[in-house]
Amino acid sequence: MADRVHPFPHEPPAKDRRPLDDKPVLHPSGTYVIHIPKDQIYRVPPPENASRVKQYYASRKPRRSCGRRFCCCLLFLVVSAVILAGVAASVFYFVAMPEAPDYSVTALAIDGLNLTSSSAVSPAVNVTVRAANGNDKIGIYYRGRSSLELYYTEIKLCDGALPEFYQPTNNVTIFTAAMRGKGIVLTSQVHRDLAAAQSRRKVPLKLKIKAPVKLKVGAVNTWEITVKVTCDVTVDKLASTARIASTDCSYRVNLFS
Repeated sequence: MADRVHPFPHEPPAKDRRPLDDKPVLHPSGTYVIHIPKDQIYRVPPPENASRVKQYYASRKPRRSCGRRFCCCLLFLVVSAVILAGVAASVFYFVAMPEAPDYSVTALAIDGLNLTSSSAVSPAVNVTVRAANGNDKIGIYYRGRSSLELYYTEIKLCDGALPEFYQPTNNVTIFTAAMRGKGIVLTSQVHRDLAAAQSRRKVPLKLKIKAPVKLKVGAVNTWEITVKVTCDVTVDKLASTARIASTDCSYRVNLFS
């Protein structure tokens, strides 16, 4: 006869068993669980960390003050430099009493502009410029890297450079510079306009001069400045024997070129 099997004495009957997930969670007596939405939680450091937060913000203040002090010093230096430059310019003006140089074009010898052919042209122009320095105390050094450009309307015909020389006080210097162009293509309309202007004996041209110079006042030389001269020149014909009908020059100066 088979033995009867009895359940484990401490195991409850199957009908009284609860699933593990339904087992109630027991909390210590006197405690509560409160659910608060995240957007209502304010991040306030606990008392034990409050001193660390205070030290952190205190350590950042000197950095901001150092940056502010640097900006103030830089601003002071810039303002001081501007004031000193203004004072120096005023002293220079009242001591030297500078007078603007006078420029004019006295001759243009033009070759290589054949208006009877539609092929490209290679103009060769020699220009003579009169530069008058009427200052009693200022000499002018004309330095390298200068440029000369001759235009008809917006078309550049040729270019060249000025010679380097020193112009003393109360002096008039007349110099000649060569300009060359190569492979300049002129449209049929430009050909007709130039021919018509030449028949009227009034061909308008424009000469642009860019000259780096230094001024000499006594034993002192200034920094290099740039003089830009623009001359509107009218000639009677486009030939080596051209005569100048009128010339009008204006100039401007870049103190810091």
